Amino acid sequence: MRWDIDFYREIADSLVRNKRRSLLTGFGIFWGLFMLLFLVGGGQGVKSILEKVFDGFASNSMLIYADRTSKPFKGFQEGRDITLNLTDVERLKTMVPEFEVVTPVVSQWGITAMYNARVANGHLTGLKADYVKVQAPNMKYGRYINEEDVHYERKVCVIGKKIYQQLFPEGGNPCGKFIQVGNIYYQIVGVDFCVSNVNINGNSQDNIVLPITVMQRLYQLGNEVEEISMVGKPGVKMADTEARVRAIIARDKIFDPADKQALLIFNCEQIFGIVDTLFRGLQFFIWLIGIGTLLAGSVGVSNIMMVTVRERTTEIGIRRAIGATPKDILSQIILECIALTITAGSFGIVFSVLILNVAEKIASKDIPASFQISFGTAVMAALLLVLLGVLAGLAPALRAMRIKPVDAMRDE
Repeated sequence: MRWDIDFYREIADSLVRNKRRSLLTGFGIFWGLFMLLFLVGGGQGVKSILEKVFDGFASNSMLIYADRTSKPFKGFQEGRDITLNLTDVERLKTMVPEFEVVTPVVSQWGITAMYNARVANGHLTGLKADYVKVQAPNMKYGRYINEEDVHYERKVCVIGKKIYQQLFPEGGNPCGKFIQVGNIYYQIVGVDFCVSNVNINGNSQDNIVLPITVMQRLYQLGNEVEEISMVGKPGVKMADTEARVRAIIARDKIFDPADKQALLIFNCEQIFGIVDTLFRGLQFFIWLIGIGTLLAGSVGVSNIMMVTVRERTTEIGIRRAIGATPKDILSQIILECIALTITAGSFGIVFSVLILNVAEKIASKDIPASFQISFGTAVMAALLLVLLGVLAGLAPALRAMRIKPVDAMRDE
């Protein structure tokens, strides 16, 4: 194969002479690669949004909530309210050793927080310090609730992102300052920028977290809890513990263990598994569509080059007559196809990145997202273009190799 500058000038001249065909064919490659990368980047963006929804949440966690019975059981009528309490927490800790963490959650809705005449609406959540193993906070300032806060019933709080933005629009570290909720003042010890929305008790951005002991005392909640969160030990499948959890709670509350409405179980492990399976299938589907579109474009390149070879029969014959080898003819046609696919594909890569960047800025106004392709994906796409260029140019190149100088002159 020749590598001198004149050889590549010949390839460029050929593409320029057939620029209309080159543009039409290149558009097919451009559009195919753009669609492939746009779908890949878009899928990655949607996945990153879902990951933010589950931000910090332990993948092997499970949440339980009490509701009303839907079946009669042992003389009790259906429709009976079931409540969870701290005794249930201790019972689950003792009777289900597969759990690493079992921690209660209590809430108060529709509260108004104030600071220097600024107002923010949200909700209170009472937690123990070990809740960080269920959902890891994203601390912007300060710290999270700790064991001492819970034990000594300190009137401290951790505020969510929206609460912080509404009460402190000027920004800065608010730790040490006091906010008023009703008639009670709480000292801010941390700001949590977690954007997860998994918690059925509300959005973490509108949340004010207190030590659970403070909420129980100040809001007269007694021993009752709204939610019990659990995290399994490494290697434990949470689905294997569901039946035992239902049986333990049902035995104490006297309801049918098969009554799924009486005890609602939210298994995060299953949700994460469903999301992962969904996106693996989506990625396969995206690559299938994208590669199919690129193959259609490469067929167009091959057809156009076949026409070009037929029109250049005389030129190829003359080149053969003055000493060009079949290998020279083969390399020129294939390199023309590669040059066409690479050029059109490069524009497709750049255009897809620009469009994905716009989509990322629009989506990130609410939830941070990453609508971009990785460098490895771009390299893989470029290599795929080279392969398609070779395949597209193979048939017309073989046809050009079979042209004999005598036949070319006769056609002329």
